[in-house]
Formats: sequence, structure tokens, C-alpha cells
Amino acid sequence: MKEVTRKMVTDVAVFAVSQIAFYYAFKYVMTSLDPNRQKQQDAKKVSDSKLGKLGLRSKQIKLNEHEEQIASELILPEDIPVTFELIGGLEGIISSLQESVIAPLCYPQLFNSASGLLGAPKGVLLYGPPGTGKTMLAKALAKESGATFINMHVSTLTNKWFGESNKLVAALFGLARKLQPSIIFIDEIDSFLRERASGDHEVTAMMKAEFMTLWDGLTSSTDRILVLGATNRPNDIDAAILRRMPKRYAVRLPESAQRKKILAIMLSNVPCHPSFDLEQLVRKTDGYSGSDLRELCRAAAMVPVREVLRSRTGRERVARARKSAPGTVDTIGETELSMSIRPLKNSDFFQSDTATPLHDATEVDALD
Repeated sequence: MKEVTRKMVTDVAVFAVSQIAFYYAFKYVMTSLDPNRQKQQDAKKVSDSKLGKLGLRSKQIKLNEHEEQIASELILPEDIPVTFELIGGLEGIISSLQESVIAPLCYPQLFNSASGLLGAPKGVLLYGPPGTGKTMLAKALAKESGATFINMHVSTLTNKWFGESNKLVAALFGLARKLQPSIIFIDEIDSFLRERASGDHEVTAMMKAEFMTLWDGLTSSTDRILVLGATNRPNDIDAAILRRMPKRYAVRLPESAQRKKILAIMLSNVPCHPSFDLEQLVRKTDGYSGSDLRELCRAAAMVPVREVLRSRTGRERVARARKSAPGTVDTIGETELSMSIRPLKNSDFFQSDTATPLHDATEVDALD
């Protein structure tokens, strides 16, 4: 009887050990075959690096695999070269953002009120024509707010597996809550949260519903999370989304005074000829956006450089620079050609950027 009992115990133990071994072996094989495994590992490395640079890793913040994937979308302040001072013509919007968004979000103790009327809004919408500075405003807001900035791409929230997109949306708000004060920025928000229709795909409809449900759940006084959207098609956004974005700023094409300030900022470090007339340039750029003005200034600044590069002396200097440092064209510039570049003139603007020969190369050579 004892032998039978011992044999049964041994069989049960062997069976249990075999099942445990089979479970871990099966789990290892399935993990190895997981097509998202490398993506998850890369996301964890990126998120750990960014949290460390933000000084948040020392707080022992625990993130699940979906939150680590979202954390890879964090934007570090030192990686953003844009500040409010570098944005011209939008002083009214900047002042409002500083007073009604940044201050309540980052300094809630200054806005304590029994009525609950004071505080940061749940959502802010920047809308207007392309190239007017909406994304630039968002970058400056990330730089100067001091809040955790999550630059959310719609592709990050989409997944081919059913239900994974909802988990990623939940992870987005979960991460924002753990790292608050937080700003979730969605560029071209109309492509993600457009007007709902009966023909929408089931997964898309579920993801939108999950996003709005979690967004509406940010009603606690302790939650300091802002959803910031930018679009040039505000009429395509769902009405339920617009309701959640009470602060809306129309970023329109710059007027003459705004264009003057934008051009002054862009040309502040560019040597200009004494006869250069900024007012004349402002008059000729009516209807230009901030992006158009930047491209106009970039093309104009290239005209004196192009003259030097096409001159005989310029070609000889380029050839010498290439021989002295093979494969490094970056040595050309300050060391070789900077003294030959003339100041900027009004005639340099609105020129066609074509590879036409110079009419008088001797005039350029005389600059040397």
C-alpha cells in the first residue's frame, strides 16, 4: 500500500513538474515568435532613457509594456530649440496660453477656488491655415511649460490585434497621470478624431470612444492633464471632441505688423545691406504664412552664397577644401567662404531658384 501511495505521489509530482516545464517552454517559444517583441524592447530602452533624462526614473515609476511604448513619444525640453521669444506675431495667443493654460497646469496652488471655476482646461485647440505656426506654438509650449510633453502620433495608438488600440489609449492617459502635469499633443487631430459616421471601422470607433471616455474622466482636482490639438480643418473634428476643448485659438495668416516682426526675427542674425528696406519686403509678402516667410528668407540668404559658389574664386576654394579634407564638405563655409559673402539685399528676395549662370561673374570675383 505504501509503495502504491509513493508511486502515485511520484507520478503526480512528475506530472506537475512536466506541466510547469511545458508552460514555461511554451511561453518562451511564443515570446520568441512574438513579432512585437523587438519593438517592445526598443520602446523600453527609449522610455528608460527619456525618463532618466527627465529625472523621473529615480522616482521608481512603474510602467507596463503599453505605457513604455507610449513613453517613447515623450519630448525632452533640451531637444526643442523653439521658445516663445522666437515666435513673432502671436503675442496675444502666447499671453493667453501662459495665463490660462501653463499657470493653472503647473502652479495649481495659485488657482485654488471653492467654486471650481479656476484651473486649466481639459483641452486646447489650435486651428488655422497651414504654416501659420500651430506646431511651433506647441513646441514652445513644451519647452517653457515645464510639464511632461507627450507628442502623440496616431500610428502609435493603432495595432492590428483586436483590443490592443484600446489598451494603448488607456496607457496614454495612465502614463500622463503618472507623470503629471502632462500635455498630450496631437498634431492634425482631425485625422484621428474626425466626425463619427456609421461607416467607421469598429476598431476606430472603439478607439475614439475609449479616448473620449478616459478624457472625460479627467475631472478630479488632482489631475493636471491637458490635451492639445492642432489642425487646419476644424470643421472635420467631431462635435463631442470640440466640447472637450473649450479653449480654441485661431492662428490666422499674419498681418503687416506681424509679418514685420516675423521677418525681423528671421533676419536678426543675417548681415543686411545698408539700403535694405524691411518695410518694402513686408508690403510684398501680403498673404504669406510664417512658413512661407521662412522659406522666402532661406531662399534669399542662399543667393549671395550661390553667387560665391558659382564664381571662379569660389570654385577654386571649394576644390582646395575638398582636397585638404576628402569627404568633408562641412569645412567649407566659415573658414573658406564667409568673408566673400555679401550682405543681403531686397533684390535677393523673390528670385527663381534655378541653376542659371551669373550675368557678371567679375563683379563677384571683385568681392574677394
